[in-house]
Amino acid sequence: MIQESYAQVDGHCTAETRSLYIHLKQVSNQGKMLLGHQDDVYYGVGWAYVPGRSDVREVAGDYPAVLGGDLSGVELGDSLNIDHVPFQLIRQAAVEQFQAGGVVTFSWHMHNPVTGSSAWDTTGENVVAAILPGGRAHAQYVRYLQRGGAFLNSLKTSTGKQIPIILRLFHELNGNWFWWGRSHCTAAEMKALWQFTVQYLRDSLHLHHLLFAWNTDRFADADAYLERYPGDAWTDIIGFDIYQAYDIASNPAFSYQLSRMCHLLDSIAVSHDKIPALTEFGYNTIPDSSWWTQVLQPAIAPYHLAYLLAWRNAGKKPNGSQEFYVPYPGQISADDFRQFVASGRILLRRQAAMLHLYQ
Repeated sequence: MIQESYAQVDGHCTAETRSLYIHLKQVSNQGKMLLGHQDDVYYGVGWAYVPGRSDVREVAGDYPAVLGGDLSGVELGDSLNIDHVPFQLIRQAAVEQFQAGGVVTFSWHMHNPVTGSSAWDTTGENVVAAILPGGRAHAQYVRYLQRGGAFLNSLKTSTGKQIPIILRLFHELNGNWFWWGRSHCTAAEMKALWQFTVQYLRDSLHLHHLLFAWNTDRFADADAYLERYPGDAWTDIIGFDIYQAYDIASNPAFSYQLSRMCHLLDSIAVSHDKIPALTEFGYNTIPDSSWWTQVLQPAIAPYHLAYLLAWRNAGKKPNGSQEFYVPYPGQISADDFRQFVASGRILLRRQAAMLHLYQ
């Protein structure tokens, strides 16, 4: 049993949550990285809802160490999330991931509490100010949190043990595409919303199995990164999201930007005593057969990311386009992905389980 320190946000967190926090810090310090994938076990390229399937496992031999999911829709009482995954299945997969020794993380594309529309609906006249205590939509926001909290509280094993969750609230908050984005509220309002939300989940709903991950999109420097940072007492993990958006010719620019931001994140994590992570990344359809070992790996190798989460393999869309961020069997970067995973620093689920993350 590890007895080093407590999780920073919640001094009364469960023993398993405290152990996960400490182990993630150790993984980071040891130069290892847990590989994650959003929605990995629900669907992939050319398949959906087939028990046991996983594009990561079928290419690299094991499930990802970190299973990502999204809570969007839970605040409305929906049975399916934003990606049409049943919450019942999300609960079942979280239990299985925990019992296999892996980690579970959730983002939350929460609907706009003022308009009831999606997270991308930025109308509603300063939604963040409206949902803060005293605001005109505060009661609705509290109802959203209560519904989300009820689902999080239901994530238990058959013996009643709660499953530690990395909860990633208000992600990419320095962008302008979500209602909580930079151009839609002040820094003070965003900090206040983060603090209220964490405090409400922890102290009012008594959820003590959460680690809180705070993350931006791309950023220029430490000042820009920390502009909306809520404070050291309110975050356990810090990170950023980044995607390569253009063709292979953009590899050098992407690699440079990723490496530079990892360098800044490392430095900020040390000075604020936080766990650094690449909370979302990807290159849609991975058109470069050596992208994993020649672009991604050199960019992140010098740094201390506890985990990195590739975005989801949505597969073929109604308009005929494809969306996937890890290879499937036969995809041109599959061999390179296997080499990346075999580098000695990347951990899949069985390797993560050997660390006994919850003890």
